[in-house]
Amino acid sequence: MTASQASHAFSGHPLVHLAEVNQDKVTPGLLGFVIFAAIAAGLWLLMKNMGKQMKKIDFEEQPAPPAADRPATPAPRTPGS
Repeated sequence: MTASQASHAFSGHPLVHLAEVNQDKVTPGLLGFVIFAAIAAGLWLLMKNMGKQMKKIDFEEQPAPPAADRPATPAPRTPGS
């Protein structure tokens, strides 16, 4: 810590001590936060749009036909016959 940093870090203001930066640590900083926030906002918008698209789907499953109406399937053939 240089003399100018030491004089500012211990000037007596309580928030200055809490905001002391360790130069040995690597942090994402403002750019990392902005990129993370942009990705989060994009994901939120995509999820909102997907919900809107899913509500537009009009799907009604057709009931299975009764067994009498189904065509008969032939019995599997054996290799010897």
